[in-house]
Amino acid sequence: MARAEESASARREGEVLHLEGRLDRAAVVALWPRLQPLVDGARTLELGAIQSLDSAGLALLAETAARMRASGPVQVGGDAPGLAELRAAYRLDPQLNYAGAPP
Repeated sequence: MARAEESASARREGEVLHLEGRLDRAAVVALWPRLQPLVDGARTLELGAIQSLDSAGLALLAETAARMRASGPVQVGGDAPGLAELRAAYRLDPQLNYAGAPP
């Protein structure tokens, strides 16, 4: 079994911030401090290599996108298993912004 710090990773390629692996509660705790230096200047959050995520992983994605938006528009690319369902449950739009009350 992989240790939490091995279950998720982040890397930058130009303005693209790639997240990979399993984004669960244990992984988020280990990944958050390593992710911070990569956020500044990133314009795209690429999620295509995420294998799974839970609500803690979604919180990490939403907060990362919010920090990236502080310096301009952000694109969210790729799709992670379960992301659409979690976004709907937490009322987040496809760009991971809080969308408010359902219609």
